[in-house]
Amino acid sequence: MKKLVLLGGLALGLIAANLCAAEKPLRLGIEAAYPPFAFKTADGQIAGFDFEIGNALCAEMKVECRWIEQEFDGLIPSLKVKKVDAILSSMTITDERRKSVDFTGKYYYSPARLVMKAGTEVDDDFANLKGKRIGVQRSTTTDRFASAVMGAKGVEVVRYTSQNEIYLDMLSGRLDGTLADAIPVDEGFLKTDNGKEFAFVGPSFTDPHYFGEGAGIAVRKGDKALLDKLNAAISAIRANGQYQKIQDNYFTFDIYGD
Repeated sequence: MKKLVLLGGLALGLIAANLCAAEKPLRLGIEAAYPPFAFKTADGQIAGFDFEIGNALCAEMKVECRWIEQEFDGLIPSLKVKKVDAILSSMTITDERRKSVDFTGKYYYSPARLVMKAGTEVDDDFANLKGKRIGVQRSTTTDRFASAVMGAKGVEVVRYTSQNEIYLDMLSGRLDGTLADAIPVDEGFLKTDNGKEFAFVGPSFTDPHYFGEGAGIAVRKGDKALLDKLNAAISAIRANGQYQKIQDNYFTFDIYGD
């Protein structure tokens, strides 16, 4: 009888432990300075496409979302030391980052573009940009490309913590332009009053060696359980129309891509 009571107690303990585990919040790392994907509202709340997608995924997985705000270049270190469980912050899937984290499939795709004063001509080999100061956000795919390719042509690559800081220096004349993801720079700068004298110049940049396969959600290496749940949730919100509903709040085109 004592054994049965003991076994019953152990079973109840295991059930309780599983329930607690199921209720554990999912801590998502995000940089809230990248409109329209993530930004702060007037009352200091996080908003944006990434934020809404994350909340939809948590609802689909039946877990509480707990958002942890950080600068972009600190997100992967925070994931490694377990301050966050995943990163949902427009992080491009690249082979270089795969050395440090595992990625879900993409949840959107955006090419990179160069933005300078309207009418600026750009040679295919960037030769006429020698000596120009081009701002990039530190630790991004555009940082990597600009450093490796444009820097070799004599372009001065200037690194910043956030894209908003880059816009301020472009407006003040301290920068000649920026290389950034096309969608956020279009929505967050070119379509605003501040961006009216600027425009996209040159081609779209899509080389997967530098610009990856789209934006994915990063998890710690080997965390297959969470990875599988997130991938299933992405597929589910794509199928049930929730993804489309969120997309339509921010864009007039298909941001998911092919």
